[in-house]
Amino acid sequence: MNDDNLRPDNLPEEQGLPEKEIQPEKQTDTGEYKTIALKGMYQNWFLDYASYVILERAVPEMLDGLKPVQRRILHAMKELDDGRYNKVANIIGHTMKYHPHGDASIGDALVQLGQKDLLIDMQGNWGNILTGDSAAAPRYIEARLSKFANEVVFNPKTTKWKPSYDGRNQEPVNLPVKFPLLLFQGVEGIAVGLSSKIMPHNFNELIDAAIAHLRNEEFELYPDFNTGGLVDVTRYSSGNRGGKLRIRAKISQLDKKTLVITEIPFGVTTSTLIDSILKANDRGKIKIRKIDDNTAENVEILIHLAPNVSPDLTIDALYAFTDCEISESPNACVIHNGKPIFTDVKHILKVTTGQTVELLRQELQIRLDELREEWHNASLEKIFIEKEIYLDIRKSESFDEAIRTIDAGLEPYKPLLRRKITRADIERLTEIRIKRISAYNTFKAEEHIRNLDGDMEEVQNHLDHLIDYTINWYKQLKKKYGPGRERKTEIRNFDNIEAAAVAVANQKLYVNKEEGFIGTALKKDEYVCDCSDIDDIIAFRSNGTFIVTKVAEKAFVGEGIIHVDVFRRNDDRTVYNMVYQDGKNGLSFVKRFSVVGITRDKEYDLTQGKEGSRVQYFTANPNGEAEVVKVTLRPRPNLRKLSFEYDFALLAIKTRTARGNTLSKYLVRNVQQKENGVSTLRARSIWYDETVMRLNADGRGRLLGEFESDDKILTINASGHYRFYGYDLATHFEDDLLVLEKYDPDKVISSLYLEGKTGLVYLKRFQPEITDRKTSFLGDEPESKLLAVSLDYLPRVKVVFDGKLNPRPYAPEVINVAEFIDIKSFKAKGKRVSNLAIARVDFIDPLPYTPPVVEPDETFDEETETLNEKTNTPKPGNQAGLLPLEFDD
Repeated sequence: MNDDNLRPDNLPEEQGLPEKEIQPEKQTDTGEYKTIALKGMYQNWFLDYASYVILERAVPEMLDGLKPVQRRILHAMKELDDGRYNKVANIIGHTMKYHPHGDASIGDALVQLGQKDLLIDMQGNWGNILTGDSAAAPRYIEARLSKFANEVVFNPKTTKWKPSYDGRNQEPVNLPVKFPLLLFQGVEGIAVGLSSKIMPHNFNELIDAAIAHLRNEEFELYPDFNTGGLVDVTRYSSGNRGGKLRIRAKISQLDKKTLVITEIPFGVTTSTLIDSILKANDRGKIKIRKIDDNTAENVEILIHLAPNVSPDLTIDALYAFTDCEISESPNACVIHNGKPIFTDVKHILKVTTGQTVELLRQELQIRLDELREEWHNASLEKIFIEKEIYLDIRKSESFDEAIRTIDAGLEPYKPLLRRKITRADIERLTEIRIKRISAYNTFKAEEHIRNLDGDMEEVQNHLDHLIDYTINWYKQLKKKYGPGRERKTEIRNFDNIEAAAVAVANQKLYVNKEEGFIGTALKKDEYVCDCSDIDDIIAFRSNGTFIVTKVAEKAFVGEGIIHVDVFRRNDDRTVYNMVYQDGKNGLSFVKRFSVVGITRDKEYDLTQGKEGSRVQYFTANPNGEAEVVKVTLRPRPNLRKLSFEYDFALLAIKTRTARGNTLSKYLVRNVQQKENGVSTLRARSIWYDETVMRLNADGRGRLLGEFESDDKILTINASGHYRFYGYDLATHFEDDLLVLEKYDPDKVISSLYLEGKTGLVYLKRFQPEITDRKTSFLGDEPESKLLAVSLDYLPRVKVVFDGKLNPRPYAPEVINVAEFIDIKSFKAKGKRVSNLAIARVDFIDPLPYTPPVVEPDETFDEETETLNEKTNTPKPGNQAGLLPLEFDD
């Protein structure tokens, strides 16, 4: 880069200062050098350089949305434009008349403009934004301005000009763009001391927002990327500084062993994405067998999973550990009124929409002035020829005398004109040829003048209703260029993925209980379980304390370890059953508790803190199991019964800080397990959050029901498939869901579908076969299309017949589905709804349904009542869901 181009024009030669002030001077008598002080030079020069980079290189202008290099490229292409393609090398060379920074920067900027697919029509290999492949050499590819660019971006009549860097040419200050180009294309630039990053937005949504602004209506703008993917705009904050976007690839499950990525995040290529997946696999965060990249026009990356690996957990792990999810921080910095400002996308849209209104006003005013001038000239010419004023100049001896003669001849008709007659007007009359005068047609001239009056009236009406005219202009722009520019990026709220919960267990955990060490490097000691290298480990000790620490190769957690496991934060279903002696010779207490939230590396005491306290019995139960134990007491005089049984199911689950209940008023010798326990926890409540399309147990979204053991979730897709899922919170569902609910074996699926081969409407009823595979119920015809589906017990269908295709009009028909067709296999074709041509068919409100009454089992109720009385527990149906027995704490 030539430094001469980095200074304002008012700086002196040789980088702004006289040569003698910056060059050391050699003294001729001694041969020594004299140093000149540079104080202040760095400050002044750096400020000039920073200002230049900000204003002339990296940051876009808000009004036309272009950086200087982009504006100069488009201006050069307009000068070359003749409707045909030009070699990119030729365009680069022509642009160098205006941009003094070399062909490489111009070529890169031109390719980026072309890949936005709006202003430039491309021919040849312009690279691939999906794979990251670069464009071919400039001599091999061609370009021309698009129809959109010629219509929206250029108008020399409303363009302000300035001299180019060398003064030989004129270049536009700003292009008169009548569209929020900056928001459509987006921008990223790094200047001195600041940067700009504006996300691209959707073409049609920008026009809709501009129309809403002109109507004084509220609007929202969210990014849309040409690579597709998913975006969470919860913290977008209209593109302000401090905002944040989370962008994800679109991943779906092809089968149990294969995942497919069909859309990638903004700014990520398939190559970089695959590299990040391979690195995560090498680090042990995920387990995959291989990756196939089949990307061509569309993205298709196949991820083949290792055996016994969950596809749902792998999807979460891909989002947590690879570039399948990235974060972007927008920073809307633009040039406005000659200086950089920080703003937001809403303000940018309002300003650019206001500029569009002003540019349209200028164009209309220019057009009105042109029509007025044309009307004046046509009227003047009509008078000049019809009144034969041209005959009066035969006796004029000079041109000036002829001018005066014509002016005198026009004097009676001046009141008919709308402006004064100038000498230029009269000179124009003298240039009319005799051939034209002789062929003059008064009727056509009057018709032309009337047309001009009509055009002026129309233009004036547009000026009087400028906002309505602008709104209509935007609508026509959307109608002409909007088709095919629908939103590609799906807006969705993302759930927060806990990395430790989805990381692959790539390490083995060992423990040395006597010496108090745990770690992944203690391979000669006792094996505990598999874990990941980012897990937390919980360790319980015989003195009644526990600690949670980060997994390491070798870590000391204290002597007397009795239990070690991977710690899952907020896991309230793992219940610990414990008996401890309070002090050296104290009584024994029994307690059940969960460990939910802790501080890492902090020691917690589960006893009452007396010296000599010790744990006599301890179990960890992942699903709240409660066992039966045999308690043996220390012998003492008058103590006849030295042992008894205790059922942990009789004890309520409390916090870890609770003292617990007294096990016996006598000293306990030991406690041993007698019977395995069963879960005392109630069935798990599961909700479905439609905003993130995930299951949860936190009460977010729609309650699906209470789940236990083998309960299933039934889903029905718009593609005509059904599928069963478990209630694992890590489950991923497909995007085209129509039905998602807890499976009820008594429910029947009723479906209306268009048979692909005949185009006829069929109705079928079936009960699905339980399978974890995606199963089609529309038959083998690939063109069949699902119209509607219902899981009501007594559904009804309303059929509206086509009045044009049928021989006569028919009243709409309501069908009771249960009477119309029996329950059959999902493979059955079903029954044709009608022999008449159908215009519309859909399910309507079902008939009332009363479920059958099941007679209660009296014996069972009596036994349950007896049990409730004995154990002092809530009866079935009590929302406590536990079996607490109240003891004194």
